Amino acid sequence: MQTDLPMPSISRLKEWARRIKRDAVAVYFAARDPRTPWMARVLAVAVAAYALSPIDLIPDFIPVLGYLDDVLIVPLGLWLVIRFIPPDVLKASREKAAALLARPHSYVAAAWIVGIWVACIAALALWWQSR
Repeated sequence: MQTDLPMPSISRLKEWARRIKRDAVAVYFAARDPRTPWMARVLAVAVAAYALSPIDLIPDFIPVLGYLDDVLIVPLGLWLVIRFIPPDVLKASREKAAALLARPHSYVAAAWIVGIWVACIAALALWWQSR
């Protein structure tokens, strides 16, 4: 059965995903900028950590709900943070992010992020056990 509804093209979806990724990195850079208000910094660090982390709140293997955080939570968090970041800081951060994303990927950095998450979970488990 053929429908006449316009479907978003794959290239538009890929571009949207690239912008989300760029903005996640830009929010990280903006959080480190001294011109960014402290409340925006705290929120930016939380959103960037969640967006760039390989560990999800809802695992992707759970049907429908698994991708809900990738499709809703991350873009909404980025949208909220971007509203609090001064425009000049956001522009400079987006330029830095675009330059960074144009470079080759680092698997060592990914291993460090996973290691940090594992260490945090282990520390939480030890703390919980000692209670």
